[in-house]
Amino acid sequence: MSIERKSVKKFDYTLDFKNIDFRQHPELYRIGKGEQGVLLIEPYKSEILPYWRFKTPAIARKSAGKIYTLFLKYKEQGDFVGMDMARKFLQMGYTRSRRYANHKSGRKYLKDSKTILPNEEDPIKAESAKIFWEVWQQAKTDPEYVVMLDRHEQKFA
Repeated sequence: MSIERKSVKKFDYTLDFKNIDFRQHPELYRIGKGEQGVLLIEPYKSEILPYWRFKTPAIARKSAGKIYTLFLKYKEQGDFVGMDMARKFLQMGYTRSRRYANHKSGRKYLKDSKTILPNEEDPIKAESAKIFWEVWQQAKTDPEYVVMLDRHEQKFA
């Protein structure tokens, strides 16, 4: 189950992120696109980031599992912002491990920022990416998450 998002409210980078507790003020949270704000939204960043790892498939499996457990905890609490932040960390686990799977240095571009470096497939990071992909898909298609996503956008967009 997935929801087609017709219009995405832009992520508001002008907020005072250092002083906003988004658990206390979910009305200020904007989903944005993809992983926007994943390293800004507190207290969720501090709760989830310590578990975010992808160096090996074993580490990625443990990390994705812990983050998904947090997703379920937030779901049980009816905390959409927490669920969405866990979803973003899972997505970022996929995108970052995929980047390292394609580019050993983790850099996609040369320092001139225009020339794309050649792919050097790393099967270990590719497996980590696959692990995060599967758990990310599970989170973003969770029926309750989809309903809460729509409700949040309707209420606060």
